[in-house]
Amino acid sequence: MENGTGQSQATRQSHDSAQPSNSEAAGSVWLRPRQVTPRQAAPLSRERIAAEAVAVLDSDGTQRLTMRRLAERLGTGATTLYWHVDTKDDVLDLALDEIFGEVPLPAPLASDGWREPLSAFLHQWRTVLLQHPWSAPLLGTRPLMGPNALARSEFLHATLLAAGVPQPHLAAAAYALSNYVIGSVATRAAWHARGDESAIRRAAQNHLQAHHASYPVQAEHVTMADGDWDASFTHGLNYFLDGLHARASPQ
Repeated sequence: MENGTGQSQATRQSHDSAQPSNSEAAGSVWLRPRQVTPRQAAPLSRERIAAEAVAVLDSDGTQRLTMRRLAERLGTGATTLYWHVDTKDDVLDLALDEIFGEVPLPAPLASDGWREPLSAFLHQWRTVLLQHPWSAPLLGTRPLMGPNALARSEFLHATLLAAGVPQPHLAAAAYALSNYVIGSVATRAAWHARGDESAIRRAAQNHLQAHHASYPVQAEHVTMADGDWDASFTHGLNYFLDGLHARASPQ
């Protein structure tokens, strides 16, 4: 009998016998030690799994990604795949870290300031997420502990520290900027998924105008027809960076 991932019960039992204990296996795939794989599983690797998973996710989204389909695309059986990953969540962790590797890793900060490198990094990160629209909804659902994500997180935290953000508030500042990037991408993807964005924006603007008495500020000052996502992101990011500059005490 097949389970929900397409792996046979016998295969799962055989695989489970070689797995760490439940306490050791808890958490992200990045927090568990890699097990020694048998010779027949050696041609497959986490790197190949991640690359193929990203291709499936880019074309079909998270709902169409299954362990059976991934194994077929990799040209292997489920048994081999399960020597490298335990669940679909593991695959998603690998795929997310794979796309973090597409974000250019900035050079160490120069002495002439932090704002320009930080702004460029956040714009580049947003660009990568937009190229993989499945990614933004996942980013808040799992710890990002892969090497590519951690390397970029290290740059973000180091830059904020250099900008004068005090240690007790470092995580809050990093979360604020990260969530702004992720939220902007998720919002854009949601609008795009609904169809004709221009028509939806016109309808929304007309709705606000028709209910001017109830929503006077939005009806008068918010232009729903403006679909310039890039400009809006840049303006919003500048508010964040202005705030950091005003509150931080340079080191």
